[in-house]
Amino acid sequence: MNQQIFESGYAAYQTGDWAAAAMTLSQAKGEGEVSGKTDHLRGNALMQLGRYAEAADAYSEALKDTEYGMVGALCTNRGRALVASGKLREAVESLNMATQDDSYPTPYKAYMSMGGAYRALGDIRSAGIAYRNAAIDEANPDPSTALRKLGSCFMDLGRPGDAVESYRTALDFSSNAREQNSIYCELALAYVAGNRMNEAVEAFSNATADGTLILTPEARATYDAARNAVAARQGERRNSETDIFLAAAGYGNYAIDPLDPNGDGTGNLMPNPEDTGFFSVSEEEIVNDDRERRRGRGGRVFLVIFIILLLLAAAAGFAYYNGFGWPMQESVVEDVFAAKTNGESLDKYVSTSLDDGTRKQIEALVPTGATVSVTGVKRAMSTSEVQANATLEEGGERTYNITLVRDGIGWKISSFEPAFVSTSGSAVADGATTESSSDQQAETAEGEQAAPATEAEPAESEQPAEASAEEAPAE
Repeated sequence: MNQQIFESGYAAYQTGDWAAAAMTLSQAKGEGEVSGKTDHLRGNALMQLGRYAEAADAYSEALKDTEYGMVGALCTNRGRALVASGKLREAVESLNMATQDDSYPTPYKAYMSMGGAYRALGDIRSAGIAYRNAAIDEANPDPSTALRKLGSCFMDLGRPGDAVESYRTALDFSSNAREQNSIYCELALAYVAGNRMNEAVEAFSNATADGTLILTPEARATYDAARNAVAARQGERRNSETDIFLAAAGYGNYAIDPLDPNGDGTGNLMPNPEDTGFFSVSEEEIVNDDRERRRGRGGRVFLVIFIILLLLAAAAGFAYYNGFGWPMQESVVEDVFAAKTNGESLDKYVSTSLDDGTRKQIEALVPTGATVSVTGVKRAMSTSEVQANATLEEGGERTYNITLVRDGIGWKISSFEPAFVSTSGSAVADGATTESSSDQQAETAEGEQAAPATEAEPAESEQPAEASAEEAPAE
């Protein structure tokens, strides 16, 4: 192997120049040579470039170097590349091989990718088994993600009771408030599916308590249905917002039953003349009394309108401060992908504060024909961050980190980047770090086979989040 070419390719790899790394490392080996380290690094770089089929071939070449080892890591990465390439059955075989490597310290990563592959194949039961194995792996630092996906499998299998237990266990392992809100929402839907409406209402209340989780229209409709079902069982009618406003303004606060004004249970709809003096009043008194009633009613109507306006203003201010607007960040991201596919100009979605070069760069990065789904939103008053997964027209997936800035009451894009790993001093893959210092180079990446002190061991995977929809972005 040409060590000088390898060193050049490895230097490009460490700085995140994936194209240069892939090209240079491919030239480092001679004909017929095997070098697990070289092909491992080359595969990682190709994954970053979205060239998944080539990456899978590179990992296959690395597996031919029996002295290099790291079978579990290489098979996991190859499986992810095959998933992204649409070769799902081959991916399952490779990921199964990864779990058979007793020296592989993090088999949960293979199980998570395997669950995604099985779901894509429509084998929900096998997907659930894979997610269960990922959840019980002691090396898994975040079993809540696997448990949520297991709960989703149970829901698809028509087993809401088991889904409830999965989501409740996921809550025990989750400490992130936003994630807990999402889990509570999923738990509530499982309760509804199991006709456990009281528990569903409580779970929905927990999900929305801090105001950071915005329910989808479907979840909101389910929440309302659950509350109405509980009210119906209790023989009550849940007051609408209009009822509440009217009650605050003095309407409906009857001390007695208006259908039984005497309070004697007789059911008489009209009070007795002797009790009320209604028939002894003069016409002038009746007219004056009517005027007073109209004046009082007008004041109450004004009060109702004033209260409504105050509440709307407060709600608008709260929503603006917490990063809400119209259109929402999710809509802007979805619309910009649709506009690119339809051949429309992206100008109305991109911030006018950007220079022409940056605007053109953003337009070039938006893929054509992609199907996008928003997987995360971090809202703030003036700047928001959105993470979106795009299923590419040519196959595979890619994750994008998108920054939006406030534009009036709406949002416009100011930054649009593929979700690559950090390149600030180290190249990171699949949770492992490849250090550049000579002392750290002697350590094993993620506890896997140690490398010579002069070289850094390839991290388990330099794969971006888009290589598998089931994986979180690399650390």
